[in-house]
Amino acid sequence: MSLGQSLQQRQLQRLSPQQIQLMKLLQVPTAQIEQRVKEELEENPALEMNADLLEGDMEQSVEEMKDDLLEGNQDEEEAIPVDEFEMSNEELSNYDFDDDEVANYKTKDDYYPELDNDKVIPIKAELSLHEILMDQLSMLALEEQAYKIAEQIIGSLDDDGYLRRALQSIADDLAFKQSLTVEVSEIESILLKVQQFDPAGIGARNLQECLLLQLKRKKEEAEEIEEDTLLAIAVIEKYFEEFTRKHYDKIQKSLQLDEVQIKKVLHQIVSLNPKPGAETGTMSEADKYIIPDFTVLINNAKLELTLNSRNAPPLVISDDYKLMLREYDRGNKQDKAQKEAVFFLKQKIDAAKWFIEMILQRQQTLLKTMNAILIHQEAFFMSGDTTKLKPMILKDIAEKTSLDVSTVSRVANSKYVQTEFGTFLLKYFFSESLTTDSGEEVSTKEVKAILEELLESEDKHKPFSDDELTEQLQEKGYNIARRTVAKYREQLNIPVARLRKEL
Repeated sequence: MSLGQSLQQRQLQRLSPQQIQLMKLLQVPTAQIEQRVKEELEENPALEMNADLLEGDMEQSVEEMKDDLLEGNQDEEEAIPVDEFEMSNEELSNYDFDDDEVANYKTKDDYYPELDNDKVIPIKAELSLHEILMDQLSMLALEEQAYKIAEQIIGSLDDDGYLRRALQSIADDLAFKQSLTVEVSEIESILLKVQQFDPAGIGARNLQECLLLQLKRKKEEAEEIEEDTLLAIAVIEKYFEEFTRKHYDKIQKSLQLDEVQIKKVLHQIVSLNPKPGAETGTMSEADKYIIPDFTVLINNAKLELTLNSRNAPPLVISDDYKLMLREYDRGNKQDKAQKEAVFFLKQKIDAAKWFIEMILQRQQTLLKTMNAILIHQEAFFMSGDTTKLKPMILKDIAEKTSLDVSTVSRVANSKYVQTEFGTFLLKYFFSESLTTDSGEEVSTKEVKAILEELLESEDKHKPFSDDELTEQLQEKGYNIARRTVAKYREQLNIPVARLRKEL
């Protein structure tokens, strides 16, 4: 066996630190951008908010900026595509400080004073599921080891309130992380205590146990035990598989129930909560607010796009730092202390300039992307009719904006637009195409909307099968296969006909 060397040439695409940071900034929601700016202001004294711009009139409208971005009438420096953007490492002494100010963009507040971006209605803040359960745990008189076991169980629950981990795995966690040797039986006895906490059904290991916990709690708390509750417990304990498959006739026959009784029992079960942990305040702080990044309004039969003012903070380089740098530059360059001071000032000013550029690039990228979507889906924004959505994939917008597909994806997956017909995640407007019998390409969203209408209007005693749905869509001119109908139905979270059937 011989060893040899060979020369290979490969083309690799590497992102600069600035590009990476820009990608991260693009994903920051409007509700958090102020916090991100605040953090940067605290870390870098060379960066400041321009109070005059905060209080004064802004000069350039978003409409003007939108036109610039669309037509390419920007300065060469501003026209650099986001995905090719790279900051220069030029010495700060060569910068023209008078050009450092952030461009002033008019935002929604300036056009529509009645729509104040800062006056958002927050979703009610709640304690997290973990906090709720830990509060209840603190009220139990448990020994230290039992308390730690309960704490480990609570920490192992998922967002829906289920304990998906095996008890042996929890025992292993306690042994490795807390040096506690406990038996699975001891963990199970503590789990029974946790399962008595509110909300009812918490700590279940599967859906069957979750429903049983809720029914048994209902039985314990009732002044008089209802027969329907007892029958519901019997159904979940003995006929759970038949219940999940909606084989109600088998349950009815086995328990010798009449039609009125079986309906009451089923009503008891379907009124339970299959995800007891999901309704508690498990949202992160950022998720407690949905603040639209854009607003699209119809004005004189024309669409007007505006950017939320929170996305355009008026950041500037500190005058004090610029003055100090000039003074040090005029000083003794051979002095070590002077050199260190100049280096520090340049570092801070460089970082401030870089952050301002990143915020500007973020604004431009958001507007370029949203404007391209607005043009492509104009019919929907004018009417709110889902069937007027055109097929549109990430590549379509990437080509129109000269942005990378990954950049468009980041914007689409994290930004919201407020319209006269509701607030939408930008991702909502993307869909693939499907060809009709006439050869016209339509959005799959249009097909799904019609599919939903068919399912809503069906006779629930005799729901449509996927074959019947396919036939009806084909009669309407949509060239679609049965497996595609089944896929769309699943994407709409609608079960098969057998599970949609009602008595």
